[in-house]
Amino acid sequence: MSNTHNLFTIRFWGVRGSIACPGPETVRYGGNTPCIEMLVGHERLIFDGGTGLRVLGQSLLKEMPVEAHLFFTHSHWDHIQGFPFFTPAFIKKNCFHIYGTCAPNGATIENRLTDQMTHPNFPVPLQIMQSKKKFYNLEIGETVKIGEITVENAPLNHPGEAVGYRVNWRGYSAAYITDTEHLEEGLDENVLRLARHADVMIYDAAYTNEEYYSEVSSKMGWGHSTWQEAINVARAANAKKLVIFHHDPLHNDDVLDHIGEQAVKEFSNTIMAREGLEIELVQSSGSHLLEVKDGKMPLSKV
Repeated sequence: MSNTHNLFTIRFWGVRGSIACPGPETVRYGGNTPCIEMLVGHERLIFDGGTGLRVLGQSLLKEMPVEAHLFFTHSHWDHIQGFPFFTPAFIKKNCFHIYGTCAPNGATIENRLTDQMTHPNFPVPLQIMQSKKKFYNLEIGETVKIGEITVENAPLNHPGEAVGYRVNWRGYSAAYITDTEHLEEGLDENVLRLARHADVMIYDAAYTNEEYYSEVSSKMGWGHSTWQEAINVARAANAKKLVIFHHDPLHNDDVLDHIGEQAVKEFSNTIMAREGLEIELVQSSGSHLLEVKDGKMPLSKV
């Protein structure tokens, strides 16, 4: 573990969905919208640019110059709203490779990030960012190779379309599957393909089954899943560790504590995503171990 280039580390900078929700009731899990960083060997991969990206950007200022690969699942506001506040993108010597599939109307990820920063939406345009930015239009099902790393994608069931990702490196694998709604007729084969035998499966479990199927205010058709379905997927895919992600803004810390307790009873290798959470994939005696670090919890092996 002394050589960080031989590690696969996952860091959580934003774990909420829909809208940022800072306040006294979201202190333990955090209120920032989606952003995950993966340090894989020599490479830095970033998934989604929610408000958590701003916090990640501040931490990167001490590591200049920075080169990173930024993958977007889609461009709903909660997944791109941190990009205009990503300070490293304004610094000339930095370089960012930016990936995304085209929207149903044909708009590229560059088009959508540019539109977000065009008047009257934002005071300065994307072009004011001094860093080198390379944009890549992904095809559904395309595999990206970055040195020894491969990044797969697959379509997800979400209004306006979205993709999930799977990162593979030296026998390790991590699946990032957010903004997806489970299917009534059975498990989604695209989701299962991304999650197959993954060391870590990060899954959108915004709701409980009670909320999703509520006769008063059903969440069916909203594009998100439940923690109960997350467990069904993890079991079917034989995933080693499940991380429940994309927490609903109405779920305060106590609610998430309760969900976590219930989920662990059903699938013991479950953890609730929270800002500051760090997962290291470590090889020992030919097998993979996960080390979970959290600024609010002691180091433990799971």
